[in-house]
Amino acid sequence: MAYHSYRSRRSVKRLSSKSKRNFFVTLFIVGLLFYSTITWVLPFFINSLGVVKNTIQPPKKEVIQASENSTLAPPVLNIPYEATGSSKIDIKGYGTAGSKVKLYLDDSGIQTVDVSDDGSFIFENIELNLGTNNIYGKTVDEGDKESLPSKTIKLIYDNEKPSLVIFEPEDGKTIQGVDKKVKISGKTDPGSHIFINSTQAIVDSEGKFTTELPLNDGDNIVVIKSQDEAGNNVEIERKVIFQP
Repeated sequence: MAYHSYRSRRSVKRLSSKSKRNFFVTLFIVGLLFYSTITWVLPFFINSLGVVKNTIQPPKKEVIQASENSTLAPPVLNIPYEATGSSKIDIKGYGTAGSKVKLYLDDSGIQTVDVSDDGSFIFENIELNLGTNNIYGKTVDEGDKESLPSKTIKLIYDNEKPSLVIFEPEDGKTIQGVDKKVKISGKTDPGSHIFINSTQAIVDSEGKFTTELPLNDGDNIVVIKSQDEAGNNVEIERKVIFQP
């Protein structure tokens, strides 16, 4: 009787252990199936639905209206300088007679004018930005379609006067003797031009200059002017007295 009871208890233990093992195996398989469904099956199913939908009803292609007319000839702008000290300028040019020309400044359309019968046009009082201005134009037809842009012109607006320092002569200098000349030297901004009593002097790459000026008897007024590429200028005056 005891033997049968012992065998019964062992059977129960084996059955319990097997049940636990089966439970964990089942739990593992369920987790694996869930992971596979989320990772592979579900995305594949969604993509398949998208392919089927696109096959049955293809997506409509967006039609973009072209705003340019490549058959129109672009205008020709005429700005005969690379820098200016004026905040407002007039811009002349030539285009297709009877059409219109639109002016762009740094990619912003700022003014449109008619082209005359002889092909000329002019933009008046164009306000510039300090620094570099990128300017171009486009021809505009009757349907408001624009041509390709003209050549871009880079124009510098600079309203600062150049620097100017005079080393010699000092103001009121008196010169005596037979050599009726005075040495004039100084420094300005590199690239600027020096004029001494309206005569241009040579300026080196560092902005330095040296020259000699003939004198008359008595008082001599020497005007030294520096002018940059934008037309800004500054003047310094010196009085030199020659006594024979």
